[in-house]
Amino acid sequence: MNIFMNRCQKVVDRYHTLDALLQDPATLSDPKKLAKYAKEQSTLQEVVDTFNQYQGALEHFNQAQTLLNEQDVDLKAMAEMEIEELQPQLEELEAKLQVLLLPKDPDDDKNVIMEIRGAAGGDEGNIFAGDLYRMYAKYAEIKGWKVEVLDASVAESGGYTFISFIIKGADVYRFLKFESGAHRVQRVPKTETQGRIHTSTATVLAMAEVEAEDFEINENDLIFETHRSSGAGGQSVNKTDSAVRVTHVPTGISVNMQEGRSQHDNRDKALKMVRARVYEAHMEKIEEEKGKERQSKIGRGSRSEKIRTYNYPQNRLTDHRIGFTLVQLDRVMEGKLDDVFEALLAYEQHMKLEQPLDDNL
Repeated sequence: MNIFMNRCQKVVDRYHTLDALLQDPATLSDPKKLAKYAKEQSTLQEVVDTFNQYQGALEHFNQAQTLLNEQDVDLKAMAEMEIEELQPQLEELEAKLQVLLLPKDPDDDKNVIMEIRGAAGGDEGNIFAGDLYRMYAKYAEIKGWKVEVLDASVAESGGYTFISFIIKGADVYRFLKFESGAHRVQRVPKTETQGRIHTSTATVLAMAEVEAEDFEINENDLIFETHRSSGAGGQSVNKTDSAVRVTHVPTGISVNMQEGRSQHDNRDKALKMVRARVYEAHMEKIEEEKGKERQSKIGRGSRSEKIRTYNYPQNRLTDHRIGFTLVQLDRVMEGKLDDVFEALLAYEQHMKLEQPLDDNL
């Protein structure tokens, strides 16, 4: 059995194993296990259905091939017609299976925690950070996702020096994982009196939201500190120590949270952010160790990596990683990002297809 058929059969075997597990009393009495197995089985369903179609078509194809040896002219003619009809079907089903068997990013179905910071360009960089946040929020609205701001530092000139937020919904990370890196804007700032085009940047970090059961952090590695929230004065300043700073000692990753309604709320949000950052650092280390495999991925880009340019005078967006250009920047900034993400997903799929098929699940 070749690698392709072997991979398909392994998926079918796993599907039937999950069938048995889902009917096991031990599973039925454990809601977490039940949900986990049901979710895994649903991800295999399309492969199983397509492979069943492929096997059925292949069986008819082989039968038709056998009939070519018959002396009966009519039988041979029928066999030739069936082969002619089945050949493209088999090729189409095999191509579909090749794509379905590609390794999936285990984080694709997770929510996303995003951070945007104004970078080069001073006020204009902060204003652009605000524009990017609005763009992602609009896209989330179009997709039916929910956006919740975790922390924000509003810039005096407009926009944000820093904003972090979580986007919740179906397959959020699958699309937004491509956004980490430096985003460059070219336009005439509102404060520019000579009409000159300026170049500014904002950095984006997109991280998968990770649940405690998926990625455990040792509580002994964490330092929790409380302090009074900072603000502009008056009612905006908390009179109690409701702000929370959480530091993960082994990595030095630290998060300060003060936007929540209480110390408990800020603690939960800070811990969620720390877990996402530590997990992101963990995954980056794994990918670096894999060497060349890192080159086939577009997600988890470094903050310093220039990934995209937004040219306002020419209404043009360019994604430098895949050489993709779209002269519809006005639509993109209103959250119409589907064309961009479809191009990135197609490129990711192409890069995976270039890798040799591994005879392992």
